[in-house]
Amino acid sequence: MFKQRKPRRFNYQPKFSQENQARTADGEAEDDNKAFLRQWREERRARRKSRPMFSMRTLLIVLVLLLICIYMLQHKYIQ
Repeated sequence: MFKQRKPRRFNYQPKFSQENQARTADGEAEDDNKAFLRQWREERRARRKSRPMFSMRTLLIVLVLLLICIYMLQHKYIQ
C-alpha cells in the first residue's frame, strides 16, 4: 500500500585510513594542509575587508523610519 523509502547510503571514509597514513609518512599531507590553511586565511581576510558596514536592508529600514519621523514632525508642527 505505502512505498517505503530505501535507506540513504553514505560514502564514509575514516580520517585515519591506510591511504592517509601513507601520505603522512611522505610529508605530502602536511604540505597540503599548510597550503590549504594559507589559502583559507587569505580568503577569510578578503571577505572580511569587502563586507559593507551596513547591509542594504538595514539602510532601507532606517530611511523609511526617518521619512516617517519627518512626516510626523511636519504634520504636528506645521499645521
